[in-house]
Amino acid sequence: MSRVPPPHVPLCYQRRKKVIEKLKDWALLVGAQPESIRNGSVYHPYRPDSNLFYLTGFTEANTVLVINPLLEKPVTLFVQPKDLEKEIWDGFRFGPEKTKELFLIDQVYTIDELPTKLPDLLSNVSGVYHRFRKDPKLDQIFLDTLDKIRLKKGRTGLGYLPIKDANQFLGEFRVIKSQEEIEIQRQACNISAEAHLAVMRYVKPGMNEREIHGYFIYQLLKLGASREGYGTIVAGGANACTLHYVFNDQNLIDGQLLLLDGGGEYFLQTADITRTYPINGRWSYEQSQVYQGVLKIQKKLIDMVKPGVTWKELQDQAVTWLCELILDLGLLPGRVEDMISSGSYRKYYPHGVGHFLGLDVHDSGLYIDPITNQSRSLEPGMILTIEPGLYVPAHDESPFRGIGVRIEDDVLVTQAGHEVLTKLCPKDPDELSQIIGH
Repeated sequence: MSRVPPPHVPLCYQRRKKVIEKLKDWALLVGAQPESIRNGSVYHPYRPDSNLFYLTGFTEANTVLVINPLLEKPVTLFVQPKDLEKEIWDGFRFGPEKTKELFLIDQVYTIDELPTKLPDLLSNVSGVYHRFRKDPKLDQIFLDTLDKIRLKKGRTGLGYLPIKDANQFLGEFRVIKSQEEIEIQRQACNISAEAHLAVMRYVKPGMNEREIHGYFIYQLLKLGASREGYGTIVAGGANACTLHYVFNDQNLIDGQLLLLDGGGEYFLQTADITRTYPINGRWSYEQSQVYQGVLKIQKKLIDMVKPGVTWKELQDQAVTWLCELILDLGLLPGRVEDMISSGSYRKYYPHGVGHFLGLDVHDSGLYIDPITNQSRSLEPGMILTIEPGLYVPAHDESPFRGIGVRIEDDVLVTQAGHEVLTKLCPKDPDELSQIIGH
């Protein structure tokens, strides 16, 4: 059995060229996420590290990338050795020779050579970008390497090499998507929208959240996704008022709402869609009031998305409009200004308006402009979520208690404004009523 590299290995090569130019006389050290034990001798399914994949397209565990722009061969990858006996048990490995050839890497060694090779690879740089606490074994090898480099300096008085965060450094490359990445993201969004639509047609009162979760995953994989992009939230009734509800094990009760927050990965880029709708397809007055209010706000926020608008402007407007909705529903008394200044609205809207999206569901990129230290402005090529919500706890005294509504779409910032990448996923309440259970 063998495998082939992903089709965008040449794109990864171009990304590395840009990183090398930006590094100047610094080095970059990026390790794969270590494999994680689920229980006993059983491992969690392995998902490659986003930064390592971004720069190489390589997906095996036990891999470390070193980029030193001062070397004649600046890109070095350490990978698992070719081992036919272990491959019988654990699957195919490319090995150093094929990795060098197929992934366009300057030089490739086995991972066991990292402790001896790393000091020479970092000996001539002014500093190193590295993210600590991702892999303790790599951290220790790196720290030992810093000791060796310092000792080689003798009695110069020079200390350890400076270190900066690799995730922050690489995040600024990942925040603006190329046309190739946008097409991959569009495919992830289309797959996820179709999976949501299939669940809408499938769901009925009496089903368990677990069954809906399983059906959603089935649809994702059937349509071409490689896996869930994150832990799917399937929340019936008041469970939707828990923002990161993870149990997904309760029965769906006739007359309640279902909130489904889920997306699939396609070439490791994930969609992130949330839809909320009545399990039986019929809106109660209270459900309709909350849903229509949130939907109106979400549409207005999406209309705001264009180059030059800042994250703060989006968040501030979301808070203002949701406070107005809270007042209209009678959930809190007073004035919008007082609710904002006191933060009392957070009882019903405790989260942000959205986030960057890409290889990670909460993707890399600074929300504060690195030059002005002010809220960052949107730029063409950014992909973000817009996800206002309103959550009335089950213990609340209002007639809206137990209703949680979030509506989330994925939006590409374009030169002319924006494009909703998840537009194939229905959210009009009348359209939803026609679809649910049919």
